[in-house]
Amino acid sequence: MTIDKNNPLEQQNNPDRDGSNGSNVDASTRRRKKPRRNGKGSNTQTNNFTAESTTSKSRRSGKGSEKDSKALATQVTDPNLPSSDAADDAAAAAEGGIKAVGDQRIIPFLKIEKPMIFLSLFLVIGSIIAIAVNGLNLGLDFTGGVSADVRYEQPVEQVEVVQSLADNGFDDAVVQYLGTREELLIRLPPQSDSVDGLNASLNEALSLPNNDVEISNVNIIGSQVGNEIYLNSVMSLVLALVCMLGYVALRFQFKLALGAVLSLFHDAIVTIGVFALFGFPFDLTVLAAVLALVGYSINDTIVVYDRIRENFRRVRGITPRQTIDLSLTETLRRTIMTISTVLLVVLAMLFLGGDGLFWFSVALFIGLLAGTYSSTYIASSIPLRMGLSRDDFIVKVKPEFEEEIVTFNDPKMFEQEKI
Repeated sequence: MTIDKNNPLEQQNNPDRDGSNGSNVDASTRRRKKPRRNGKGSNTQTNNFTAESTTSKSRRSGKGSEKDSKALATQVTDPNLPSSDAADDAAAAAEGGIKAVGDQRIIPFLKIEKPMIFLSLFLVIGSIIAIAVNGLNLGLDFTGGVSADVRYEQPVEQVEVVQSLADNGFDDAVVQYLGTREELLIRLPPQSDSVDGLNASLNEALSLPNNDVEISNVNIIGSQVGNEIYLNSVMSLVLALVCMLGYVALRFQFKLALGAVLSLFHDAIVTIGVFALFGFPFDLTVLAAVLALVGYSINDTIVVYDRIRENFRRVRGITPRQTIDLSLTETLRRTIMTISTVLLVVLAMLFLGGDGLFWFSVALFIGLLAGTYSSTYIASSIPLRMGLSRDDFIVKVKPEFEEEIVTFNDPKMFEQEKI
């Protein structure tokens, strides 16, 4: 007590220490009954009260809530967490913020990560070899040719028109409807005839019994124009991938952006490689399907990435691999519903859409199958291999905003202690 009497600063800060206000409680046993306004420091009584109240509420609600309370108690009493983080987790769990990982089954998607990576490498390398060796069976949009707008008086079948053109020497013709079954768009390989001679030859080849035909427009597309379209198509695909890289890097994190772009490249190259391997015709409709596939695949990947970021921030006590497995498990139902509904539309176009939408539907079907597992394995495993962790998503306090802890020591106090 000698130090207390001779220390005026201590007496000013603690006026109730000598019992002047009727209290004999020692200052060393006093505790704060309310948490600090700035949220810093630990408050043992408040934390215990929050955990006990949450546990009692869960016991009242039934057996399912008892399991949640056990998982919550495990999270609160984790010795690896600071007391302030444990209190925040307990409060968030009371509001339903933290998922009860112990009660939820996590499907180990990444357990077969290596076999799927080897499968993807095999498909990508095989697609590149097929494109380099066989090349693409480019359509008339890229190689040039002849296009004509045709109108019949009565409805006509596409197969009938193609057969009539083949009988008159016009092979490899592409016939598409233009809104109705009377109006058609006909595309032919490059022809040696002039416009006038070609118009007369087409008029004779397209004549059907009891069905008059009128050719309204004939266009000859040169090879130079086809090459420009081909180069612009490649540039559009590359530009789409670069834009996706920048978007995901700004929206999430660069590690995730790299994984997303590699998965998109995988989907596009596998689809194009299948067309090169089997010699399917590759025209602007197929290119449109590839670009649509890029947009669909990035949408599915963004949903998975958003859940990964959320779980890295909220869930504690599990490894990054388990966090990604948890995120993939939670988005599995959404992925199945989305791919099922899209495949129904694609199959309807494939079998009922006619020749004009056939190869478009084939490209979408191949890309959807490749994009579904690439969003699960490639887009998620590559960031994990790059060291993705919780530190990539939490906001770190800059050094200039950290509070400095100052300790005041009075030299006179030490001198009196020695005496």
